[in-house]
Amino acid sequence: MRGVPEDRAKRDLQAAFEFLQSLPNVRKDRIGSIGWCMGGSYSLDVALQEPTLAATVINYGHLATDPEAIRKINAPILGLFGGQDHGITPDDVHKFEATMKQLGKKIDVKIYDDAGHAFENPNNTNGYRPDDAADAWKRTVSFLAETLKKQ
Repeated sequence: MRGVPEDRAKRDLQAAFEFLQSLPNVRKDRIGSIGWCMGGSYSLDVALQEPTLAATVINYGHLATDPEAIRKINAPILGLFGGQDHGITPDDVHKFEATMKQLGKKIDVKIYDDAGHAFENPNNTNGYRPDDAADAWKRTVSFLAETLKKQ
């Protein structure tokens, strides 16, 4: 969706969510979002605009800063970030996490101290951190299993 205007991207995200809800084999109360980099930002965008989203995973995506926007989030969030990321800094992550908690939102954040942006991407030859990537994936699977579990 690179180069797509923001309002169109939001419509596309909403359309994707509505499509999933329309499928007979999808539990409408168990839809989650996950993304990396720009996709992590889109994952958060779905949570900001869709009150029935059940889970959100953000892998080093840009974060919301406006408390009124964050107030709209109902989905629990797992955020995975690199401590050496210069685009989404640990300060940004801590501010987002603090605002979420102040508003009574569920959030679990892990900052990998020696990792930078895209640390989970094996094609990132200088920045890939296999141990951190494995831990992040384990956390993701566990979070989604717990958050979206069948009742």
